Amino acid sequence: MPVPAAADPPGGAGSVTANNGEPPRRASGAGVPSTADPTRLDAALTTLELTVRRRLDGLLQGNHLGLVPGPGTEPGEARAYYPGDDVRRMDWSLTARTTEPHIRQTVADRELETWLVADLSASLDFGTTGCEKRDLVVAAAAAIGHLTQGGGNRIGAVVGTGGGIERIPPRGGRPHLQYLLRTLASTPRSAAGERASLATALEQLRRPPRRRGLAVVISDFVGPIDWERSLRALNARHDLLAVEVLDPRDVELPDVGLVTLVDPETGRTKEVQTTRGLRRDFAAAAAEHRRDVAAAVRRAGSAQLTLRTDRDWIADMVRFVLSRKRGWTGAAGGARGPQAAAGSRAGEAW
Repeated sequence: MPVPAAADPPGGAGSVTANNGEPPRRASGAGVPSTADPTRLDAALTTLELTVRRRLDGLLQGNHLGLVPGPGTEPGEARAYYPGDDVRRMDWSLTARTTEPHIRQTVADRELETWLVADLSASLDFGTTGCEKRDLVVAAAAAIGHLTQGGGNRIGAVVGTGGGIERIPPRGGRPHLQYLLRTLASTPRSAAGERASLATALEQLRRPPRRRGLAVVISDFVGPIDWERSLRALNARHDLLAVEVLDPRDVELPDVGLVTLVDPETGRTKEVQTTRGLRRDFAAAAAEHRRDVAAAVRRAGSAQLTLRTDRDWIADMVRFVLSRKRGWTGAAGGARGPQAAAGSRAGEAW
């Protein structure tokens, strides 16, 4: 996040170094193998695949609802109309025969096309606990790929860096998923001063229009919220999931005395004393920015999942999947209405 200047509120953290100039130590933890060493990349991706499969296999089996709601395209069974249902799905012939209003449910497409929008800007090349945020982007992509693979499903990616945009066409199969993850993990790091644009990456997915499916945006969402309109436009054709990747230093500063804050996307540095007042203002500004991001994601009609480098990211993903599945299948509290009864475009592939 941009470095807090004297006249600017501290909106978050960039890299934090001690006063001796040494960067914070990294460890390969939280179930995310480090992909920073090219000579160990294949081994790291294999370990990641085994970790994902061991923790996620059996979570979603058979025909089941997806993570995000939305109508399918194939006609299914009819049921009684509930207030709030989409009247465009009214089954008029059945309504006339029974004299009771009924709607025709739809069955989700059996082939799902998933697009990942992976933000690999310089602010992701940072981590102070188990891994870098960049490693967590690769891990999240691996989990999404595992949950959506099979049954003729395809997955592609739009990778945004400070140097430009790279597209990976959607294809199916395990070899393609491995190629996609290897491409993400080996993408060169952005140079200082090269700021990536998440809005540009989203526009690359929106134009030309892609086949209807699932769009997953993985980013730390730092910087200005200039991507909301593009994300909202994607909602017209795709089910949306926003994956927010965070490090503890994105939301709070440690009490370590004199530190140097570095904005990796501009190269600006500032040496500050981490007083109690500065830490309080920094945390307040970071919390406000996260609230603004969450509000923008909601307005765009997207679900949101937050993963952190200091937590078990697979456990967070499992809880998210189960909570969404229970909410839309009526398993939690007997939910009724369109979200509980209708399938998702992404539905039966999950």
